Amino acid sequence: MKTTSNKHISVLLEESIEALNIRPEGTYIDATFGRGGHSREILKHLNQDGLLIGIDRDLTAQAYALEHFSQFENFRFVRGEMGNMATLIQNLGIDKVDGILMDIGVSSPQLDVAERGFSFMKEGPLDMRMDQDAPLSAEKWISDTDVDEMIRVFKTYGEERFSSRIARAIDSYRQETPITSTVQLANIISDAMPFKEGRIHPATRVFQAIRIAVNGELDQLESALSQASELLAPKGRLAVISFHSLEDRIVKHFMKAQSTEKDLYPDLPILISTGKAPLKIIGKPVKASEAECRDNVRSRSAILRVAERVI
Repeated sequence: MKTTSNKHISVLLEESIEALNIRPEGTYIDATFGRGGHSREILKHLNQDGLLIGIDRDLTAQAYALEHFSQFENFRFVRGEMGNMATLIQNLGIDKVDGILMDIGVSSPQLDVAERGFSFMKEGPLDMRMDQDAPLSAEKWISDTDVDEMIRVFKTYGEERFSSRIARAIDSYRQETPITSTVQLANIISDAMPFKEGRIHPATRVFQAIRIAVNGELDQLESALSQASELLAPKGRLAVISFHSLEDRIVKHFMKAQSTEKDLYPDLPILISTGKAPLKIIGKPVKASEAECRDNVRSRSAILRVAERVI
């Protein structure tokens, strides 16, 4: 994660480990392995009968796991999308787990490497792919996407109020010159803004929106949440860390829906339901402490939500 010291620190580390309520002999999934910060801490709580499965679609995450986690006999790394976690772990012969952790969004190692093209602060190719083998890059998305779709994406995924202005500026520019670099795109966005808003960089929201679109992040999250509910054994915990309102809204609504008994016939005076809700919400949403926010800037927007499988 991005920190003031440029050191990798996992957000809400202690809180997320506590939330998982780890059993030493249990089976757990770190659905967003990254650089293994949460995974390493989970492994400290497992004995030789326990198992941790790390999942990530990023090739560099896979390389890191192979280099730094090969000594752990109770750890397995699987390269793939978290939205496909059910199939990934079933391929390992596992159908139920005791806990799942998701740390959503882009990781600092991805942001810090200019060649990955995630950051508007570094000159690099306009890439943004979390899976380097995926066919759709940010450059291709910018080149091929029509103005109306750009406006929709910037408004929906970036909550950018100048979406139309920015999309038309991009369209005008690309008709004369291909847009191929991060700084080039950031400058186009900045020039399209009628004025700057506070301390936030003018390109922040649009870069977020493009990244989400290129990687299908919200679809991945919805799919992963649905599968997580089915994969958890009774008393198994789901812990999700999100960093912006779009992600957190999806997590919040999912956990609320899964923890509410469904009334099949709401017009009748008596409750007829499918039975007990599969999940129950554990505690209130957790935010980073002031001390963590000082040490790790990214943690300021982090929210941890936790649910437990009931049946």
